[in-house]
Amino acid sequence: MCTYSTEKIDVDRSSGKGADGWFPLRTATVYYDHPVHAPDDHTVNIDFLAPDRGPGARVAVELSLDTAKALLEALQVTVERAAHH
Repeated sequence: MCTYSTEKIDVDRSSGKGADGWFPLRTATVYYDHPVHAPDDHTVNIDFLAPDRGPGARVAVELSLDTAKALLEALQVTVERAAHH
């Protein structure tokens, strides 16, 4: 079921790679909704955007709920380790 829950954050000092190469990112939007391409009925979707560069400056991912949870855990471990360097 769609929650219409959407989180948007600034991601300055970040980069993404699209069809035309690397570009600076400005925002990330995370939401749970119907995917466009993934085989599940609902996915956790993340859109990384550079709105000032137009609609082509976008990197989108659609993650199964299990994959999103695993990614969240991997990010947590990596960030905690990086904080100690």
